[in-house]
Amino acid sequence: MGSLEEIKIEEDFVMLRLQNDGNEVFRAEKQIHQGLIQFHFGIKGKAKFIFNQGNYGLDLNEEKALLLYNPQKELPLNLELAPNSWVISMIISIKKFHSLFSAEADYIPFLSEGNQDRKYYDESNISPSMAIVLSQLFHFNLNPSIKNLYYKGKGYELLSLYFNRSEDPDAEQCPFLIDEENVMKIRRAKEIIIANMAEPPGLQELADQVGLNLKRLKTGFKQIYGDTVYGFLFDYKMDYARKLLDSGSYNVNEVGLRIGYSTGSHFISAFKKKFATTPKKYLMSINPNT
Repeated sequence: MGSLEEIKIEEDFVMLRLQNDGNEVFRAEKQIHQGLIQFHFGIKGKAKFIFNQGNYGLDLNEEKALLLYNPQKELPLNLELAPNSWVISMIISIKKFHSLFSAEADYIPFLSEGNQDRKYYDESNISPSMAIVLSQLFHFNLNPSIKNLYYKGKGYELLSLYFNRSEDPDAEQCPFLIDEENVMKIRRAKEIIIANMAEPPGLQELADQVGLNLKRLKTGFKQIYGDTVYGFLFDYKMDYARKLLDSGSYNVNEVGLRIGYSTGSHFISAFKKKFATTPKKYLMSINPNT
């Protein structure tokens, strides 16, 4: 199921929490008026922004951030959120934003005098300290009465980290991700299991490879990616299998072998668990002549 939650941080400052834990693409639309700056953060999975009545698309990939601003025209939110994908967006007026940095306007590139009226686009990597804040926006256990206050604090923290060039993160508020180095190790663990999806290492072996103890690996991975190590890998493998089937270059048994299933029946069972249909029926649905 997909969802779009809108949280008002302050006047002219809104946060959007977009989450799709389903198996279908979730489409979200929101009118965004002229003169508003958009920050979009891909936490996991991928998303695509559609502009100009579908004539132009802009991808937002996992662990990437997009900044969009066009003073000449509106940039309405028209987002396609892929299955198992999370995005945090922040929408803030140029006036509100300028008031935050007015004493340091030259420090923010698009606020310099010569650039205030030109459109601006920037893609960058999500830093480890930003990743901690973003994961906290999806994993928090607080009384609902202080939810908006929590979001407000995290919204400003995220803006600060986005523009902090010489990063010195203080991540002590997150007990299992004490510092930037641990976040990098957990990202490395994700890369290892993806690269070895057919024969992934055991959890203890994985923890040893990245230099974390087992508990910190398991807890930190869940905080950043919203799932257990093998839960994440299962979803990744099934999505990869579907892409291989979509390509038309592999039969069902070949796809199963490529992602680590030695028998076709085990792959069929796993695929059905994920997509509620068998690989063969899926192939027939996308190509009735198969």
